[in-house]
Amino acid sequence: MGPAMSDPGLDEAEVNARHHERMQRRQAARARVLATKTEERGLLIVHTGAGKGKSTAAFGMVLRCLGHNMRVGIVQFVKGAWQTGERMVLARFPDLVTCRAMGEGFTWDTQDRARDIAAAHAAWDAAQAMIADPTYRLVLLDELNIVLRYDYLPRDEVIGALKAKPRDLHIVVTGRNAPAELVEAADLVTDMTLVKHPFRAGVKAQQGIEF
Repeated sequence: MGPAMSDPGLDEAEVNARHHERMQRRQAARARVLATKTEERGLLIVHTGAGKGKSTAAFGMVLRCLGHNMRVGIVQFVKGAWQTGERMVLARFPDLVTCRAMGEGFTWDTQDRARDIAAAHAAWDAAQAMIADPTYRLVLLDELNIVLRYDYLPRDEVIGALKAKPRDLHIVVTGRNAPAELVEAADLVTDMTLVKHPFRAGVKAQQGIEF
């Protein structure tokens, strides 16, 4: 609330007029800033951090792309063993979305390091094929940060390939503990901060919220 709103000497019409003037100045300043932003290119985007919402936000971008008839490729490096609501929805758009759920769960689920590494390499092969395919406008590499953290893939090779992506392609990488080299290379990085989570109060993962 600005100073005019707290001035008891002003009537409602004067408050509205001053608000209108302030918004006009703000709009003009915003327009000047936007006029300097002329470049359009594909972005390398990273969603990381301990908070919930990394993949959720990425799938929101996927839905935006679908709304613009943009073709999307998705590789899930960990959650392939789960039946998720987003995959069931995206299956209704076979002409626009390719979703490869190639993970077999978290490493404590499989308890088989060699199997996890093989799955990660197969998923990365699929990801590279999507990145090289010019028909895709966005590629989502869901939980790639997890397999990089465990050194299931050669980190330098993966980050090098992401940095060398086609100019017009957007790539979104999710997962906790994004490598510092990936954060440095990215155009947009969001760190999800955990403030409060129902799991700590004994609430289990639920349909529509976690999967």
